[in-house]
Amino acid sequence: MKTEQNNEMSRRSFLKQTVLAGTAICITPTLEKVTAAERAIAGKSSTSVTTFPASMAAVRMQRTLGSGKAAFTVSAMGYGCMGLNHNRSQYPSKDKEIALVREAVERGVTLFDTAESYGYHINEKLVGEALKGYTDRVFVSSKFGHKFVNGVQVKTEEDSTPANIRRVCENSLRNLGVETLGMFYQHRIDPNTPIEIVAETCSELIKEGKILHWGMCEVNTETIRRAHKICPVTAIQSEYHFMHRAVEENGVLALCEELGIGFVPYSPLNRGFLGGMINEYTQFDTTNDNRQTLPRFQPEAIRANYRIVEVLNAFGRTRGITPAQVTLAWLMNKKPFIVPIPGTTKLSHLEENLRACDIVFSAEEMTELEKAVAAIPVVGSRYDALQESKIQK
Repeated sequence: MKTEQNNEMSRRSFLKQTVLAGTAICITPTLEKVTAAERAIAGKSSTSVTTFPASMAAVRMQRTLGSGKAAFTVSAMGYGCMGLNHNRSQYPSKDKEIALVREAVERGVTLFDTAESYGYHINEKLVGEALKGYTDRVFVSSKFGHKFVNGVQVKTEEDSTPANIRRVCENSLRNLGVETLGMFYQHRIDPNTPIEIVAETCSELIKEGKILHWGMCEVNTETIRRAHKICPVTAIQSEYHFMHRAVEENGVLALCEELGIGFVPYSPLNRGFLGGMINEYTQFDTTNDNRQTLPRFQPEAIRANYRIVEVLNAFGRTRGITPAQVTLAWLMNKKPFIVPIPGTTKLSHLEENLRACDIVFSAEEMTELEKAVAAIPVVGSRYDALQESKIQK
């Protein structure tokens, strides 16, 4: 390999060449000591096993979101960064959070998910600081589309005009300290901006080397098809877990498989609930936790829905795995193009989540698990009326 020549390439130069060539980049964890350029040139398999000590909780496999020129190879599990500061009650000191994010990198995670709106730029800046010095080994995804005026979100409106998309992109690049975003999602659909215009704008950003790939959140099949015709979509990000399986029912997951689009489930543990650490007596921070406002997280709903956690407990008990691991492993066993992005502020939970990557269920186990969970009705809506109105049906 021409290692010295590769090392002399600037990251932006390499990424632009990669975009033009339509080549997926595979970022390799430290322990393998191979640069992104070397991996691309060597043509290593996107599902190759990364060597870690057997005792270490780590992501040992990679998955590919998207296909063709939109293909994007990342760790089989990503890291959702929102809860580091936003909507999830108390959190550790900044230095501890930075250490945790870096620990995730050392354990093979190559996809980190943030957004402009997670504390308006705060989360992006935190993630940028945490990944400083690691950006040649990982990818960061961010999101555009919410409307802000003087740093305050206008929750009744969205803004995916080309000017705002570009403004958010530049802010994200600056906040994160990177030259290129791995993924850039439309956070919610803007009814006043045709998706074709959004797709065309993202296509231009890809050509300019500012983003590698693009995707959308919580959209329906019609929108996906329209967007995909203009600029191939790499991934759809929507809520998906045992208590919310809408993407199976509305055809989104099937369409992703048909079109070769990846799928990234957010809140894969239902905002922590399916990990078994929340009960009807849990006190949510009144200043920094949106769960207190959600119908599904009211005491009576929690009490009723906890029966689902007990099903996961019973299933996992005979297999030596936790409810969180059952939940994440189920998602990863559903389809090979699914990359969940659980978040946490605890090393113990990071390790617990990552061990789910090694769990394989048989078809019979999947059927048994789904049947047992489906027998319990879910109580309470996942969002309030305003938030739900922004989800395409």
